[in-house]
Amino acid sequence: MGAQWHVSAFHARADDRADEDGVIALVRELRARVLFDRGRRPAFRADDGTHVDDQVLDHGAWHFIARRSPDGPPLGYIRLSTPETGELFQSLAFLGAERYAHVLRAEGVAVQDTFEHSRLVVEHRARKLGLGAHLNAVAIGAAHALGAKLMIGTSGTKDGQHVFHERFGFRAVNSTRRYVDRYTEDVVIMVHRPADGAGEYLDLVAEMRDAFPGIASATTEIAPAPEAFTLPDTADRSAWRPTLFDLAHDRSAFAALLSSGRVREVHDTIDAQLDELIRSREPSISFGDEEIAARKVEQLAGVPLQAYGTWAWYPWSGRLVHVLPREEFRLVRTDRNRGKVERPAQRSLLERRVGIVGLSVGNASAVTFALEGIGGAFKLADFDSFGLSNLNRLRAGVHHLGVNKAVITARQLFEIDPHLDVEIFTEGLTEATIGEFFAGLDLVVEECDTPYAKIAVRERARALGIPVVMDCNDRGMLDVERFDLEPDRPLLHGLIGDVTAESVKSLTQQEKVDLILAMVDAGRISPELRASFDELGKTLSSWPQLASGVALGGALTAEAARRALLGADCPSGRFYVDFAELITASANSLADRSPVCGPS
Repeated sequence: MGAQWHVSAFHARADDRADEDGVIALVRELRARVLFDRGRRPAFRADDGTHVDDQVLDHGAWHFIARRSPDGPPLGYIRLSTPETGELFQSLAFLGAERYAHVLRAEGVAVQDTFEHSRLVVEHRARKLGLGAHLNAVAIGAAHALGAKLMIGTSGTKDGQHVFHERFGFRAVNSTRRYVDRYTEDVVIMVHRPADGAGEYLDLVAEMRDAFPGIASATTEIAPAPEAFTLPDTADRSAWRPTLFDLAHDRSAFAALLSSGRVREVHDTIDAQLDELIRSREPSISFGDEEIAARKVEQLAGVPLQAYGTWAWYPWSGRLVHVLPREEFRLVRTDRNRGKVERPAQRSLLERRVGIVGLSVGNASAVTFALEGIGGAFKLADFDSFGLSNLNRLRAGVHHLGVNKAVITARQLFEIDPHLDVEIFTEGLTEATIGEFFAGLDLVVEECDTPYAKIAVRERARALGIPVVMDCNDRGMLDVERFDLEPDRPLLHGLIGDVTAESVKSLTQQEKVDLILAMVDAGRISPELRASFDELGKTLSSWPQLASGVALGGALTAEAARRALLGADCPSGRFYVDFAELITASANSLADRSPVCGPS
């Protein structure tokens, strides 16, 4: 499965309600916290803020906990219930006794041969590393080893969990799908017959089945195959802010860093940067080498070249970079903006604070803003970690896998301009953080996936008189809401009626889909996006998006933001830059010209 996981097993006695070794308390808290999913399933958090998932079914069940190292924090969990507690199975409660018995009869299996697996949960930072599949194989392999003739369980459908189980040989029971309030999604009963194999994971399940006797007797980690080996994961996934050194004041700290062994690369091009500074200040002069050298001496004013400006230490890459002081650095960095954005406008933009919510599509906006100098301060919010499937559109590398998207974006902004002011919100935008996030903002870029966040952002922005821009990543649709000019403007141009963020919490899944369609104006979306709605969770794991569309979105939001912040023409509304319409034979501006032939 790629990463080496350390899985421990614990079998709780059915007749003992004591919390043996604290394991049940541990797994209940882990399950509830992951299932709560930052508010997606509110039933798993109590009024006092604790996470709750107490189930009698925990006693008499096998509990499997996964870690990256034996003493590391729990990153995933799954439960396997045996026939001993069959009267407590979740699937029995879901179906009712009569329908449950009918399902077993249809499978030709007795109650005493039926096992239930449930509560597969994986921390966000481990979801893209294959842990879910590994844990599922552990539980299925254990059931096979214990003599199960049938496995049964409930599966959510919102994120394609049922499709995930199908890859292990599970199949949905007809006419059992229904919406469950506790899970805020449709749930379906699925069954698996060990005699039929384990789908595409047959070999892995067989490996876990053979390993189970050793686990059951030792209740410790699953031993790796003889040829397997474990490399320590040494990546720093939390660092995002560089350390800046001014040698006039920080010489001892700078020396300590150099002697620490943490510096992997030193980048010192300060002499060339001074050359650019001098030429950009007086572009009409063609400087000779001697005059440039004299101007540098004048600029340094007696300060040694090595001590001039700022040294930026990037702990996540081990790079130490020497750059000009802030104002000089920015003067040179934005020099070629002139002619389109002049110096006074550049200074005005760098005084602004921009908030960006949702950093998949929003990452393109953030990077474009930083490159153009639209904002000298940023607030970035996203709870999600970067996964392999994000590499089709988010400008990052394989070394960023597992890193929070706000952290990645902050690193990228600081690598463009180490003098920026950046704050990050790695829990995303929540009721607890939204006030702090909006404090001091001049503009918001909203690129969230959830209806609640989209509406909550606009409610707060309207109340504070802050403009909101959004790229839809479909047909080049740019959305602008000038709440700074129109304080009573209806949210999303009135397309969603009087829906509020609070009311969204109680909507059914279908109602949320209908709300999203209203937000994007279903009659104007592309045929491809329209067709994808019915395929989500079936043939598609998530919304289709391309890097070209995301890059275009970064450009569109930057153009709108620059205009709004500078007082240029930028009205509220929706605007389309649709390549399907723009790049056609009829739109070809050279279509009426005859081809020019060269000499024969």
